[in-house]
Amino acid sequence: MKTKYFILLSSLALLSFFGCQKLTEDPKAKITPVTYFQSQNDLDGAVAAMYECYAHDYGYGFTSRMDAMFGADDLATHYLSNKRPQRLFDQLNSNPTEDGVTEGWSPFWTGIYQANNVLVNYSKVPTTDDLKNAAAAQAYFLRAWAYYMLVRTYGPIPISIGAADLTKKLPRAAVADVYNQIVSDLTTAINTFPSGYAITPDKANPMSAQALLADVYLTMTGWPINDATNYAAAAAAANVVIQANKYTLVPDYLTMFSLNNHSESIFALQFNKGNGTAQRGYGQSSIVDDEVGIDGSSGWDDFFPEVNFFKAAPKCTRTDETFVTTVKLRNADKVTYNLVPWNSSLTDVRHPEYKKFRYGLGVPGAGDGCTETATQIITMNASTNKTNDIIRYPMVLLDYAEASAMSGSGPTAASYSAINIVRARAGEQPLTAGLSATAFRDSVVFERAYEFCGENGMRWFDICRLQLLPTIVAARSTDFQDPRPVENPIPTAVLSHLADRYLAPIPQADMFLNPQWTQNAGY
Repeated sequence: MKTKYFILLSSLALLSFFGCQKLTEDPKAKITPVTYFQSQNDLDGAVAAMYECYAHDYGYGFTSRMDAMFGADDLATHYLSNKRPQRLFDQLNSNPTEDGVTEGWSPFWTGIYQANNVLVNYSKVPTTDDLKNAAAAQAYFLRAWAYYMLVRTYGPIPISIGAADLTKKLPRAAVADVYNQIVSDLTTAINTFPSGYAITPDKANPMSAQALLADVYLTMTGWPINDATNYAAAAAAANVVIQANKYTLVPDYLTMFSLNNHSESIFALQFNKGNGTAQRGYGQSSIVDDEVGIDGSSGWDDFFPEVNFFKAAPKCTRTDETFVTTVKLRNADKVTYNLVPWNSSLTDVRHPEYKKFRYGLGVPGAGDGCTETATQIITMNASTNKTNDIIRYPMVLLDYAEASAMSGSGPTAASYSAINIVRARAGEQPLTAGLSATAFRDSVVFERAYEFCGENGMRWFDICRLQLLPTIVAARSTDFQDPRPVENPIPTAVLSHLADRYLAPIPQADMFLNPQWTQNAGY
């Protein structure tokens, strides 16, 4: 974050109850909300600062953004190495003092503070109403997105919507109240964007707000809200995006992951490693540590799918483009390679890896994350310029498919059309006709698992809203190979308390600062 905007944020949040914020006063800085919001440039800077809250390693610039989602079957990590935060969540056994617990907490509160900062001050900037409203609408969207991520990860959380709230020790609000605030913010955003506002994925816009609103309503049909009346609202919101005809799927699935701001990208966080905001969830993060480039670079093995999740994948082009199943082991001459299968005893973790996160921005096989041929690895990098697609058009299509089928007497022709658009790009046949509403929903959930596997915890949130942990845990591989296990084993004591593992623990530092709070069950 640019220094002057961080100072502005810190001034506003100095007395906040969130101990995870590093709020040190700089006596040389005299920038305050009173003196700062004096021009359009000031407003533009404050808006940019909202996005910058997420574009770093402890936000959406690294795999730590997904630490609390490693209980899902699309995410696993190394059984040793330096992956303790991810490994504990993979074992459904994290605790409030672990670093990984804060990674899904701190960036979003920082974003909420900055959004509140804009909303409290935007109206006094001497500029046009359209420019002021555009700033406010983006702030409403980003605040809603932050609360959506927080409430699904941590359950009851405080609701802070104004400057005065930041000086109070707020109670944890009921989950239903948080969702009501999210819906209110998104609805306000949709109604506040100026007429003719540009629909581009690099910033919040009316279509991204509609798409997120549809997903929020769909989540509210499941745990813990469990209100099936929200299916109709989810379908209606998703249909607004579909009928707008603004988006199309990139024809090739793998190619899409090497593009920025493409035709199916509805909202994407931007990264620029030249300016110090690199995307490090591509390239080395998803490459097995056994693989070494000709230049000596090697994989980090941060995340990969569970073995049985991979084995259950549909046989289609998308699966071939999603996973790497051959490991290139560099020979002693450091130029030639021995190609072995993912489960070879010559490899370390014995998992397939994610191909779609391998290359980064550029051309598959020659991106800024990894450059390789069929028989050699030339080089690999951790820092890329690849955007992080928060909302892709397939999410809207699959949200609509499920919601429209579950809100009436079963799937309609439009329900089938929506899922079949996604299946066609994947190289699958159209979904079987005549399914019941529940069978159709299950098919959509399965489709979403493989369309979005490894992407920002989307699979985990489906597991939570549908309470699928017992099924997911039962499907884990038990084929432990001596001396290295295929999966990180879940402790026996945790297996009897799976109902407590849909939420992450609140970071302990914040519990100490807020003694009126009660920790989430099981921690």
